[in-house]
This record gives sequence, C-alpha cells and structure tokens, in this order.
Amino acid sequence: MSESPRVAIVTGAARGIGAATALRLAADGFAVAVVDLEESATKGTVEAIEAAGGTALGVGADVSDADQVQTAVDRIAAELGPPLVLVNNAGVTRDNLLFKMTESDWDVVMAVHLRGSFLMARAAQKHMIDATWGRIINLSSTSALGNRGQANYAAAKAGLQGFTKTLAIELGKFGVTANSIAPGLIETEMTRATAERLGRSWDDYAAERATAIPVARVGQGEDIAHAVSFFASEGAGFVSGQVLYVAGGPKN
Repeated sequence: MSESPRVAIVTGAARGIGAATALRLAADGFAVAVVDLEESATKGTVEAIEAAGGTALGVGADVSDADQVQTAVDRIAAELGPPLVLVNNAGVTRDNLLFKMTESDWDVVMAVHLRGSFLMARAAQKHMIDATWGRIINLSSTSALGNRGQANYAAAKAGLQGFTKTLAIELGKFGVTANSIAPGLIETEMTRATAERLGRSWDDYAAERATAIPVARVGQGEDIAHAVSFFASEGAGFVSGQVLYVAGGPKN
C-alpha cells in the first residue's frame, strides 16, 4: 500500500452484504466510499468504519442514473482519492412468477443490477487505468442459474457474469481485474423479508434451507466480504474473469 490508502467504492453499502464488505475493505486498509440510494442511510456503516479507525465517506446516488453516478465518482475522487476498487453490490428484488411480472418489475431490477454496474464501472475505470491497477467485483447470485419467481433477477445476475468476463478481457492489459461473486442464501434484511412474505419465521426458514446446504448453515455477509477481500487484494492480480460461487457447497 502507498502512504495514502487506496480507495474502494461499495454500492448498496448501507446494510447487509454491502455494509459487511465496506467494513472488511476498511479493515484491509482501504478508504471506503459507502454508496447507497440515500446518503443518510450510509451513516451507520460510515460510523462503524470510523469507530474501528478506518476512513469512510457516505455518498448518496441512484446507480441507475448516469449523472448521479458520475457526480458520485467525481466527488469520491476529489474527497478520498481515485477509486481503484469497485464493488457493484447494489440490488433490488421484484419477485413474481412470469405471468404476474410487470414491465416495471423487470425494468427496475435490470436498471439497478445491470445498468447500475455498467455505469459505475464506466465511471470508475478511467481512474484504474490511469493508475494501471484496479479491481472490479460484481455481485451475481446462485439465482443466475435459474430460480422460480425470479426471471428478472436471474437474468440480471446471469448478465453480470457475462459483463464481468468482458471487462476482464477489455481491461486486463491495464492492470485491472474483474471478477464476480455469486452468493447463495445469505442472512440479510432482503432474505428475512422473503421469509416473512412466505409467512415463516427466519429461524425456521433458515433451518429448513440449511438442510440443502453442504456446510449446513446459511451464509453471513462476512462470508461474502471475505471473498471480496481476496479479489481486491494485491495478490489476486492473476485472477480475472472468474465467477466464484460462495454458497456453502458446489453449484453447477
């Protein structure tokens, strides 16, 4: 590491996997831009990083809006330094069976996951290329393999894998790697809401789901943050274009 810490951006970092990832990257020595839809929502993550002795900046931005993305990245570069790690984690779900799924359900999920990752990567890559060092890490999902009621989410998460591999091909000669992490069932507000929607307590839902997971538990945000930490590390410079399933067992 140079004297001033490298800067990492984590989107959707107010809670869940994003918050765990922001905390881990800060512990690894990065200055972290904590990005979420509303800047006020980032306060908890920022304060947790600062309380642990790290450096963080809360930034509000809609990742599907090109102007907001550019403004956010420009601000991060000015206030923290050029962003050299980008974790595209921001996501939403609008689950429904195909015959019930609305155009809005489809468009919102595509806008946040795919368009958002594209816009963030496009804005951040020039800083990485200038530095001849960079790491782009896109959050996919085991749902990329297909999941009932998630035609939109599955398509977006599968799309992110193709996007990742293409970035790896295009940016590799500039010292920039691109990799994707595909989590399985992780305990977050989003998955707790799924259990609630099914009329189940989280504990019962998680216990039932864990019976199909070889390591016999559901994942935690820290499990994903650990994988992000590896991909963002100096030592992972020869690993690019990969999709790592972090799901407690093998996925085809």
